[in-house]
Amino acid sequence: MRRLLFIALTLLSTLLPGLAHAWWQAEWAYRKPVTIDGGPQAGAIGSDAGRVPVLVRLHTGNFKFEGVSETGADLRFVAGDDKTVLNHQIEQFDPLLGIALIWVDVPNVSAGTPQKLWMYYGNPKAPASGNGQRSFDPDYTLVYHFAEGAVPPRDTTAYGNNGQTAAVPVEGTVIGKGAQLGNGALMLPATPSLAVTAGGTLTFSAWIKPDSLGARQAIYARRDGAGELVVGIDQGVPFVQVNGQRSTPGQPVQAGQWAHLAVKAEGDSVALYVGGRPAVSLAAKLPALNTAAALGADAPAAAPAAPGAAPVAGFAPFTGAIDEVRLSKVARPDALLLADAVSQGAESRLAAFGPDEQQAGKSHFGFILAAMPLDAWIVVGLLGLMMALSWAIMIGKGRNFGATSRANATFIEHFREAAGAPLDRLATNNTVPQEVRADSSLWRLYEVAIEEMRRRHDRGYDLNAVSASTIGAIRAAMDGVMVRETERMSKRMNWLSTTIEGAPYVGLFGTVIGIMLVFVVAAMAGAVDINSVAPGMAAALLCTAAGLGVAIPALFGYNWLASRSDAIGADMAVFVDEFVTRLAEEQGEGRSLPVAVQARRA
Repeated sequence: MRRLLFIALTLLSTLLPGLAHAWWQAEWAYRKPVTIDGGPQAGAIGSDAGRVPVLVRLHTGNFKFEGVSETGADLRFVAGDDKTVLNHQIEQFDPLLGIALIWVDVPNVSAGTPQKLWMYYGNPKAPASGNGQRSFDPDYTLVYHFAEGAVPPRDTTAYGNNGQTAAVPVEGTVIGKGAQLGNGALMLPATPSLAVTAGGTLTFSAWIKPDSLGARQAIYARRDGAGELVVGIDQGVPFVQVNGQRSTPGQPVQAGQWAHLAVKAEGDSVALYVGGRPAVSLAAKLPALNTAAALGADAPAAAPAAPGAAPVAGFAPFTGAIDEVRLSKVARPDALLLADAVSQGAESRLAAFGPDEQQAGKSHFGFILAAMPLDAWIVVGLLGLMMALSWAIMIGKGRNFGATSRANATFIEHFREAAGAPLDRLATNNTVPQEVRADSSLWRLYEVAIEEMRRRHDRGYDLNAVSASTIGAIRAAMDGVMVRETERMSKRMNWLSTTIEGAPYVGLFGTVIGIMLVFVVAAMAGAVDINSVAPGMAAALLCTAAGLGVAIPALFGYNWLASRSDAIGADMAVFVDEFVTRLAEEQGEGRSLPVAVQARRA
């Protein structure tokens, strides 16, 4: 048993891939590790942020831009398991300038254990796969990167809330390109996806850099009748105003410097965040807002003021630059807002980069093995144990049957050469070699028959006139030995039949579980493209292939061994008949005596 376990462990050690050398797909020649760390020594986000579009900022200091496509089409981001493909969107990719800005959809940014991602590149045949509609979760209703230039900003979400007026582009912002404000409002559309219900939830965030610190400058404004929501700065102090109620002064921002502002409305509270951290809070509910909003200036009222009502006090335009404007229909967690401010700044502390790696030429089969999850390895390990045991049985049985057949052939030659001599001649003169006696089943049949004859001779029976009942008793003893020999040959053959019938089902079980996990992981990650599903599907199907690979050799071996066993059994049956026939002819009561013997008796 120890030998079989050693064989099984040896096979598993040759099949299991080194996890440290795992590679996602063979077509990608290079990869770069990216560590997302929200712990106190890195991002320091305080608590788990959940799903976050993390900015991966590449430059010549952390990436050589060698071997990658000129457009970044071959970039793929894979989770630390080297199986799950993460959605991403390329905002800017310029290998000549040595800069790239890529948004990666990280399913869970934790404040605890750092997590490793892999950025794969170096596949000239790879199609572009970046898609902002998948990189930002469905609760984002508007995301402007301002990377298009002097045109209306394009919404990267699936809602298509593109700007209604052209932006004035500005280079060198906190994240690539931005928009210059101060020459009129940049109008947003009035769409159902941007509508806000009374007392509803909302999150607004943006990077701003004021040119000067003026009074009552509107950054984001929206009015609907008497309803009002304004986010702005007053002499450098950010504020949020809801229906004429303004927040108290909080942390100021500096002219000529970038600052991250965010406003989160939830229930009876509207909170203002500066740099990702809470600044002030306003006890107010959002009004119903169904009109167009404005960036960089006050929004026009949806309807003229009622007769006799006081005119609405307007706000001055915001003069400065703006970048990465986002609107969400939910109240985002504080940790996510902090993660945005930390990861999107020029010196991101959330993402760290490791040295580039080049794959050393692994086969496609090796990549399938690397994509296999733990449950598939358990199934493959069980199949490997079944294969080791079945092969050990087939090899052992084959050697044993071969030795028995050769020994039987040698013994039958000696037996037939002794025809005419007493039947016990082979047992008394030791002409049969010892190795033949050890391996031959015919010898064991012969030996038990001679022993039965000796036992009767010792009890005084006349062996020169053996009765039919004595012959029947000797035959029964030989039949008993033949049955035990047949049982010995069939020992452990049931394991082969179990392997033949069970291995395909074990492999199919692994395939079903593997496919279930593939679809679950794809659904959780929001990825449905072939690159995210194919490796897991191939690994799951490998379980079925492994089951068939175990069962097919076992089937061939079982049939071959069964034929060898039947042949040995037939030899034993023929020998029993031959021995009993000689016994009846030479020593039976009804035997025919030679003429000389009959004359002497007369």
